Amino acid sequence: METTQIKGSESKSKLKRSIIDTDIHGRAPREGMLKYMPRIYREQIATFGWRLPAQGGMFLNGGTNGSMQDVNIPEDSENEDTYLDYLRKNHLDTYNIEYGILTGGGYEVHAAVDTDFAAAVCSAHNDYYLERYLSRESRLKGSILIPKQDPILSAKEIDRVGSNPDMIQVVVSNGAQKPYGHRFYHPIYEACVRHNLPFTIHVSMEGIGINNPTTGAGHVTSYIEYRAARAHIMAAHMASFIFEGVFEKFPTLKVVMMEAGMLWIAPLIWRLDQDWKALRHQTPWVKEPPSEYYRKFFRVTSQPLELPPTTDMIKPMMNAIHCETNLMFASDFPHWDFDSPTHAFPKLDENMWDRIFYQNAAELYGLPQRKASKGVALA
Repeated sequence: METTQIKGSESKSKLKRSIIDTDIHGRAPREGMLKYMPRIYREQIATFGWRLPAQGGMFLNGGTNGSMQDVNIPEDSENEDTYLDYLRKNHLDTYNIEYGILTGGGYEVHAAVDTDFAAAVCSAHNDYYLERYLSRESRLKGSILIPKQDPILSAKEIDRVGSNPDMIQVVVSNGAQKPYGHRFYHPIYEACVRHNLPFTIHVSMEGIGINNPTTGAGHVTSYIEYRAARAHIMAAHMASFIFEGVFEKFPTLKVVMMEAGMLWIAPLIWRLDQDWKALRHQTPWVKEPPSEYYRKFFRVTSQPLELPPTTDMIKPMMNAIHCETNLMFASDFPHWDFDSPTHAFPKLDENMWDRIFYQNAAELYGLPQRKASKGVALA
């Protein structure tokens, strides 16, 4: 991996080859979203507030508003370009990002009781991102936020904006009322398949509002426990997809597991394969070992990358989860646990680096190859 030092900065390096970052968080100020919402909800909000459960109301997170503390992140502003300019200067330009995928925020809609209100917020959120980010910056791509509590309304929203080429996936939070393999969600997957959009599960809202507790033992107390529990919930969704037979019904669907780490997948698929061999008569529609379903249908993002005590332990685990085809780089910018593209991984061979930092995401999302006109070295 080749880097050059940025003038005036000792901590950031600019990559000579451009990359794809699959998890960047934009901002959609609530005041800014109001103009995209129906009048009835604007009036309700003016009187009663937003009525959305907040993760920050239960847990401390790792920094103020979950963001890095060593950078000057602009406050929410009516100036629609303030945060976009910050994002360009401090991330897209700094790390030579060819494409950055905005995974948004707004996941609190997935914990809301009023589904119609949640649907209106999702539509406003999507319209805000389309107008104020994607139409202004060609390097950015978007994610369709849906009211997953109601699969019919979710499918309607996917159909409304899913044909826009700048919207390249559907995103939901990890917190849920049912595991995502449940047939309740099939209308969502039908819409994803119609528009050839991956279904992405982003950590958030576990145990908040209408969603189930963070663990099978109940709610946890500290944010450290909360973060640890996220991988367990993601693992439950993954197993549910496989054993409920979702991929037999939707053989072109792809699922992205985002921001729950990655190395835990290896022992999970080993265990699932072992148990499937003994118990597969209970789920005869599961025609291959679970590890094969993972390899064919799931993709995973790197952040927050687990760091073993020694670097020689990480590469065998990366091989076990098929990182050469299934792993995509994610920074989680601008959050406090941001993974730098230049420092997150141990040294990788050139082909592996290119697969993780560009090709795997380009293939999944149908993004073009690097543009020679930008002066970057082609892989």
